[in-house]
Amino acid sequence: MNPECFAAGERRVSAAYVRQGCEARRAHEHLIQLLLEQGKCPEDGWDDSTLELFLHELAIMDSNNFLGNCGVGEREGRVASALVARRHYRFIHGIGRSGDISAVQPKAAGSSLLNKITNSLVLNVIKLAGVHSVANCFVVPMATGMSLTLCFLTLRHKRPKAKYIIWPRIDQKSCFKSMVTAGFKPVVIENVLEGDELRTDLNAVEAKVQELGPDRILCIHSTTSCFAPRVPDRLEELAVICANYDIPHVVNNAYGLQSSKCMHLIQQGARVGRIDVFVQSLDKNFMVPVGGAIIAGFNESFIQEISKMYPGRASASPSLDVLITLLSLGCNGYKKLLKERKEMFVYLSTQLKKLAETYDERLLQTPHNPISLAMTLRTLDGHHEKAVTQLGSMLFTRQVSGARAVPLGSVQTVSGHTFQGFMSHTDNYPCAYLNAAAAIGMKTQDVDLFIKRLEKCLNTIRKEQQKANVVVVSGVDDCNRARDVDVEEMTLKLDSVLGDKDQPPSS
Repeated sequence: MNPECFAAGERRVSAAYVRQGCEARRAHEHLIQLLLEQGKCPEDGWDDSTLELFLHELAIMDSNNFLGNCGVGEREGRVASALVARRHYRFIHGIGRSGDISAVQPKAAGSSLLNKITNSLVLNVIKLAGVHSVANCFVVPMATGMSLTLCFLTLRHKRPKAKYIIWPRIDQKSCFKSMVTAGFKPVVIENVLEGDELRTDLNAVEAKVQELGPDRILCIHSTTSCFAPRVPDRLEELAVICANYDIPHVVNNAYGLQSSKCMHLIQQGARVGRIDVFVQSLDKNFMVPVGGAIIAGFNESFIQEISKMYPGRASASPSLDVLITLLSLGCNGYKKLLKERKEMFVYLSTQLKKLAETYDERLLQTPHNPISLAMTLRTLDGHHEKAVTQLGSMLFTRQVSGARAVPLGSVQTVSGHTFQGFMSHTDNYPCAYLNAAAAIGMKTQDVDLFIKRLEKCLNTIRKEQQKANVVVVSGVDDCNRARDVDVEEMTLKLDSVLGDKDQPPSS
C-alpha cells in the first residue's frame, strides 16, 4: 500500500497501529530496494513473506496482470489453469524478445526486471565461488548440453573455416552430442593414466592442433567436474595452448560451481591463457529443478553475442527458480552449503575407504577430483563378469541413486563414434570400480545410509559367490565318486570275463 492508503486506514484503525504496520512493510521494502540498487545476493536470506511480496510486485507489472487489460494478439499471457498461473507466480510472458533472450520485453516489465536481477545475482555468486574476474553471464532455459551447443553455434560465425572440436575424452553422452548437434566433428583425445588418475594428454592435444591447423579448429572443449578416476582437465595448460594458437576455449563446468577447486582452475586458466566461456548447470549447483544453465565468460560482448544467438523468447521458470533460491539462502546460506559439501566429501571418502578395506578393495587415489570418488571392485570382477553390473542394479533397486558401477570392457556408440571401455573414460582402465559423489546438499545421513546399503549388497553378492563355489566343489566331488564307482564296476566285469590270471588254465 502507498502512503495515501495508510493514511486512509488511520481513519478506521488506531493511527499508532497503522503506523506500526507501515514500518513493518517498509522493512520488507528496504530489502527489495537494496536488491534493486546493488544487484547483489543479500548476505542473509529473505523470509518467505518478503519474497512473495517482491514477486507479487514484479508480476503485477506484466500486462497479463493489468486490470482491464485487452489483449488482441496471439501471445497475450493467457493461461487456462489457475493452478498453472499460481505455479508460475503469474509470470506468463517469459523472458527476452524474439531476437535476444536478454532484451527487455515491453509487455512484461516485471518479468524483464526479474531476468536482469537473476543474472546479476548469479554473476555475484560466481565471483563469490572463486571466479573473481568473470565479466558477464546469463541464465538460459536449457540444460548444460544444449547450452554448450549454443556456444559452439555462436563461435561458428567467428571461425567459418573450422570443422573440428578438440575434446579430451569424458564418457558423458550429452557433452559429446552437444558438439555433433552443432555440426562439428569431435576429435577425441584419450586420457593418460597417472597413478589411479586419468589426466589430460597435453602433448596429444598440441600435436592434434598442429596436425589439423588452428584455423580448422573451432575450439578446445575441456571439462572440470567429472566422475573419478578421471579428474578435471589441466585447464591452465590448455588455456595457454589456446592463447598461443589463437583458438577459443569452452569449458564444461557442469557441477563445478560448487567446487572451489574447479572454480580456481577456471580463474587461473583465464589469468594465464584463454578461456572464452564456461557453462554450468542450475540444478546441480543450486538445487533447483532441471532445465536451466548459466553461460558465463570473461568478455562481456562475446557473452552478449551468445544470448542474441538464442532464437525467440524463453521460459522464465529457471530464472525464477534460481532467484527464489538465492534470495532464500543469501550469500551466507550458500557459503554454508559449499562448506558442508567439502565436509561431506571428506566424510564420504573416510567411510568408503573403511568399507573398501573390509572387502579387500581400496579407494582409488584421485586427489585432483574434488567431488567424485571411486572404489575398486576387483574381487567382484575377478569372480564373474556380471557381478559388477549386478551390484549397480542392486543399489538402484534399494533406492541408492547416483552411484555408478563401472565394469571393464563396455562398448558404446554415441552419434556414430564407438567408445571402448565406455563410462571409464579410457579404452582399458586397470579395474572395475564404483563411483559415489559428494555434491551440494548431501547430508551425513545420506552417506551413512549409502554405506549401510552398499555393505548389505556386497555381503549378498559374497554369499552368492560362496554358495556357487560350494556347488561347484560338490559337483566335482560327485563326479569323482561316480568315476571311482565306474572304474570299480569295470574291473569286476573284466575279472569275470577273463578269469583269475594267477590260476592255471583248466585241461
